[in-house]
Amino acid sequence: MTKPIYPQDYSFKLSDSLLGVQTLFIAFGATVMVPLLTGMDPSVALLTAGLGTLIFQILTKGQIPVFLGSSFAFVPATIYGIQTWGLSATLFGLAFCGVIYFLMSILVYVRNQEFVNRLFPTLITGPIIMNIGLVLAPVAINMAMGKSGDGKIVTMEENTALIIAGISLLATIVTRLFGKGRLQLIPILVGIAFGYAASLWLGMVDFSKVMAANWFQLPHFATPSVNWQAAILMAPIAAVSAIEHIGDIVAIGGITRRNYIRHPGLHRSLMGDGVASIVAASIGGPPSVTYAEVTAGVAITKTFNPGIMTWASIAAILLAFIGKVGVLLQTIPMPVMGGVLVLLFGAITVTGLHLLTQSQHDLMSPRNMTIVGIVLVIPVGGLTLGAGNFAISGIGLGGLAGVLLNLLLPEDKSSKTALA
Repeated sequence: MTKPIYPQDYSFKLSDSLLGVQTLFIAFGATVMVPLLTGMDPSVALLTAGLGTLIFQILTKGQIPVFLGSSFAFVPATIYGIQTWGLSATLFGLAFCGVIYFLMSILVYVRNQEFVNRLFPTLITGPIIMNIGLVLAPVAINMAMGKSGDGKIVTMEENTALIIAGISLLATIVTRLFGKGRLQLIPILVGIAFGYAASLWLGMVDFSKVMAANWFQLPHFATPSVNWQAAILMAPIAAVSAIEHIGDIVAIGGITRRNYIRHPGLHRSLMGDGVASIVAASIGGPPSVTYAEVTAGVAITKTFNPGIMTWASIAAILLAFIGKVGVLLQTIPMPVMGGVLVLLFGAITVTGLHLLTQSQHDLMSPRNMTIVGIVLVIPVGGLTLGAGNFAISGIGLGGLAGVLLNLLLPEDKSSKTALA
């Protein structure tokens, strides 16, 4: 890993509060969508996202600029668990996911850096990072076309949606390329503002729910009850999700030019996600894990101060108790965020490509071409493997396949790798 070229000391300044709000905007959609899909309370998810990020910062010594939020990886199992055993039992399974993260952090600590390098060279982490952007790309396009992220619900007429998304994307690009001073640091907020203004002008925003909402509102907390069936259901998903976590940590390290796997250590970041998830499930929220969307935002704005994530955490915690503001943010039309996400997901894909091409791998050797190709195609192609109520798919499955191939396929002189 090359020497960092940007300062990255933690600082908590009032002037960075707007950047923190921008970060929350990036993560807000997914953080709220997960509980809406599973029947949990979005306010609890916002609260646990904020608390989880603060816990992560404490355990990682405030060195990694990431934000934690609700994970889509657990959505299908969570829905099944709630329907089968109820919310309290499912929360126990989700809390157990945090225990899996915690155990993996101990394993990484005991086996040291070389163990991680051997399992996850840039030959694997590069494509995993690319997949984060590529797999999420349809979500951005669907939202830009006026649909829900999965494309199943149409929220707006397509041509109107594309106009709004185009304005949002164009404003983000222009601000990023030509903005001056601090304006250049908040291109995403500017893009959202222009897209929202266009939505208002076109009559696409409904304020009725905002008017009906209370100013102060307590989240609907829930507590777990012991159910080992739910724990067994969730545990394998947590193990695979940890592979995605490693990709996220390598990605943010590539952007900031720091080796977070070594300092403060992958064991600390895994423990951060684990403890945050346990706390989240203990009060009724979904697991809190690192967010690829926020990593992409950091890549675009190049604002690497982890203190910005503290401001994002404070904003999330406050919104959890302010009913009107939370509902107001939910009035932002899908195309507004879709336009911004097109750029964000593209940025994270380029980050992975940069890491891969800057490594010392011969990508044309049969061995390396096989590994990289399979790691890329499995998630993008949507392959799912599993039986009954458990299934592995997406980035986790692609990463798992890459790890196994890297361990099993014999190396030759042209395919030797340089460790991250």
